[in-house]
Amino acid sequence: MKVLLVVASKHGATQEIGERIERTLEASGLTVHVKLPETVTSLDGYDAVVCGSAVYVGHWMGPAKDFVARHRAALRERPVWLFSSGPIGDPPLPAGEPADAAALLESVGARGHQLFPGRLARRGLSLGEKVVVAGVRAPEGDYRPWDEVEAWAATIASALLAEAAQPVAS
Repeated sequence: MKVLLVVASKHGATQEIGERIERTLEASGLTVHVKLPETVTSLDGYDAVVCGSAVYVGHWMGPAKDFVARHRAALRERPVWLFSSGPIGDPPLPAGEPADAAALLESVGARGHQLFPGRLARRGLSLGEKVVVAGVRAPEGDYRPWDEVEAWAATIASALLAEAAQPVAS
């Protein structure tokens, strides 16, 4: 089975989550192609899609939302899972799902959405981002739960492999 993994990441932390998902899916025997959302022109040839985005101010990044909107019909024809990365701290804040997650989930009939805590490294942030981070007193650090990321990806692989093993009705 071929899986398209689409990831929108601003500073690389969400991309690294995508890489961990890719390795877990491939270790299960699936073929995975990783692409930026703005580079995908067609879903032809893909049996399933995993799409993720960094979350800023409670929302998915524009390129990821645009990908879902552009390919809504094709996404509804195959298994789809969504993930978000963003909350930081212990416990991760802000709490709750991204504002647009439920609508995205429903629009493509996704099988699920997973929210993973993210990473904040002040170096590399723009001046405006540093002001926002200081204003909300966001704690610097890496809060990504790698075991949870791998477990979630393994459940996707199991579901896809179980479906592939089902006999085709004639």
